Amino acid sequence: MSRILMISPHPTYTPRGTPISVLNRCRALSGLGAEVDLVTYGIGTNVPVPGLRWLRAPVPGVRTVKVGPSVAKLPLDVAVFIRAAWLVLRRRHRYDALHTHEEAGLLGALLSRLTGLPHVYDMGNDMSVVAQNYGFGRFHPVTVLAGLVERITVRGSTSVIAHFPSVAARARHASHGRVAATVVFNVSLDAPVDPDITERARASWAPQGEQILLYAGTLEAYQGVPLLVEAMTQVRDLPVRLVIVGGREDQQRLLEKLAAGLGVADRVVIAGAAAQQDVPSLYRAADVLASPRESGDNTPLKLFSYLGSGRPVLATRIASHTQIVDDTTAELVEPTPAALAAGIRRLLGSPERRGELARNGIRAVDERYGTRAYVAGVAAAYAHAGLADEGDADLDAAARAVAEQLIAESRTRPSRAVDA
Repeated sequence: MSRILMISPHPTYTPRGTPISVLNRCRALSGLGAEVDLVTYGIGTNVPVPGLRWLRAPVPGVRTVKVGPSVAKLPLDVAVFIRAAWLVLRRRHRYDALHTHEEAGLLGALLSRLTGLPHVYDMGNDMSVVAQNYGFGRFHPVTVLAGLVERITVRGSTSVIAHFPSVAARARHASHGRVAATVVFNVSLDAPVDPDITERARASWAPQGEQILLYAGTLEAYQGVPLLVEAMTQVRDLPVRLVIVGGREDQQRLLEKLAAGLGVADRVVIAGAAAQQDVPSLYRAADVLASPRESGDNTPLKLFSYLGSGRPVLATRIASHTQIVDDTTAELVEPTPAALAAGIRRLLGSPERRGELARNGIRAVDERYGTRAYVAGVAAAYAHAGLADEGDADLDAAARAVAEQLIAESRTRPSRAVDA
């Protein structure tokens, strides 16, 4: 492993899905001994990682960017692409590989062709499906263009990191089997649990000793959180409170209005944002963790953290979840309020079932979704790009290095809002 130019058209680091993934890739590459120059938006926080150099491309007057596709991203992307292209074309001999995320993959494919550098494309999902998730129709020009960009990007890659099996299959299909696609589950590399935070959260959320159903993450429409609020109307006889962590203030207010309109305002706690390093501690304050997505194929990053938390998981029976969990590791239900309510009732009424799911979730993380497996996957993807693979002993050392980074960050990182 040597020096890598990584291109991330995102507000990295901010505590939400893809920026978390980007930072975790940098942590893994650091553990493997690589040096990374990361070109990203001028929005976000520099997190110190050994061997990582933050190279920002600011756009005057732009300080925020919303989740998902938007016209506002265009000048931000242009600024990132210009800086990245300048670095590569001016200093091509400085780098051993290019590593791109999402729409930056198109630039990576072009730069790889111009310079001969290997191109590792980090493929989180099907771009056309993402466009549809944000309201564009199947045949909308944005959706069609997204699919075209994806095909060109994959075919212009030396190696693809696929976040889950369906994405790997799509990459192989797009390249007619010519590009290696390595599945690296986009696990969440979490900070250690602080028992004091757990105790304070539980006392605040359930002062009468109620059981806690917790959702943590963004409040975008595709997350299905309103379904959980509606489900609470069907479990009025149970001593349970739904706690929602994350999202923007306007989204939080809408959920408060929904809960009030349904007559369950006293059962729904809109907890607001939390510091990301505190979220694993908040998971431990819950009796059940919920992921109520209505549809989709891309697995939420939170699901891996949920599984490793020692708490049982309630999730909808859709591809986003079922490519990671089954009935032995989660209580799977249809994406309807009635089905979610029935799942809540079954879990809260059965300590044995909760314990079984929690144990199986931890075992799954230990065997398939832990730090070592994550680092090994990144190393394998780079081996396909022509860089040396790592031996077992080196992978153990790399995983330890990543764990030590997380511990160090948890001690020094300032509090930030979670939106993962």
